[in-house]
Amino acid sequence: MTVLNTRALNRATLARQLLLDRADLPALDAVAHLCGLQAQEPQEPFVGLWSRLRAFEASALSDLLAGRQVVRTHLMRRTVHLLTAADVLAWRARYDAMLRQRVLGTYRRELDGVDLDELAAAGLAVMADDEPHSMTELTSALADRWPATPPRVLGEMLIAALIPMVQLPPRGLWRTKGGVRNARLVSWLGEEIDPAPVGEELVRRYLAAYGPAATADLRAWSGLTGLPAAVAAIREELVSFRDERGRELLDLPDAPRPDPDTPAPIRFLPAFDNAILGYDDRTRIVDDAHRSVSVAGERVVLVDGRVAATWTVKADTVTVTPLRTLSRADRAAITEEGQELALFLSDKESREVTVTTG
Repeated sequence: MTVLNTRALNRATLARQLLLDRADLPALDAVAHLCGLQAQEPQEPFVGLWSRLRAFEASALSDLLAGRQVVRTHLMRRTVHLLTAADVLAWRARYDAMLRQRVLGTYRRELDGVDLDELAAAGLAVMADDEPHSMTELTSALADRWPATPPRVLGEMLIAALIPMVQLPPRGLWRTKGGVRNARLVSWLGEEIDPAPVGEELVRRYLAAYGPAATADLRAWSGLTGLPAAVAAIREELVSFRDERGRELLDLPDAPRPDPDTPAPIRFLPAFDNAILGYDDRTRIVDDAHRSVSVAGERVVLVDGRVAATWTVKADTVTVTPLRTLSRADRAAITEEGQELALFLSDKESREVTVTTG
């Protein structure tokens, strides 16, 4: 079985994640290809798409949210993701059990004695007016029924697990601040959730955007444990490799696996980008010594395809802090790409970049 070294996996990942060459794709198609974008920080998906698409305009993503073609909802790993309406309707049923178990795992003691079916019915009764509700409004309506349970715990269980919800605009729109207002997914989209839990197609979609990958990587990305049957059902469609640790990696036969020596450009990634979080073994893109920066929500810079720096923005100035020694050429390339990012983030008002000596 062919062994793919770390550099080969890195280049494959960059290609699948649209980070090797910016893609000529509409924003909606890019969100679909990437199987959604991590979005608990509302502005981060804009940077994620800017780094991946040619001539990306922030208004394009805002328009998709306002037009209900893309939604913000809890899904993979019980985190907020930006997904196409079609995907969330197709995928949500598969995630029901995982979302419930993850909230219970966090709040099992606080939810002791709460009948979850009864809680769901009560929440649906409050949401029956099809009006948006903040968590405070929702939990205030339920507090008298479960006085011993912290209201926020009731809200987390309802919003993140029991009732498929979306976070409504203006939250998530470009350069717009807004609190979380929740609506039922089916009322916002005007369509019912597909009751058949997706499996095989979810595996194919993941491999198209993240492969070659091990089943542990698929589990880490999705948060799901119930996909072995789906993998087994399509195994004959797939090709197999090994990584340098000896793990079996699965992939679609015609998916891109570029030459490991393909040059990789500087790329600025947003907080919690799935190019990093979408794997159990992240060494294809980040050294173990720097793994914590991704889970801590720091924005990172890829140099030669690997995490090599973090970045922040304040007063329209992008500041880059290296995690290792960078060559003069790397610093110049970071500055050039950082200037373009500063222009994007400031609506062309600033191109200020500082690369520290850290």
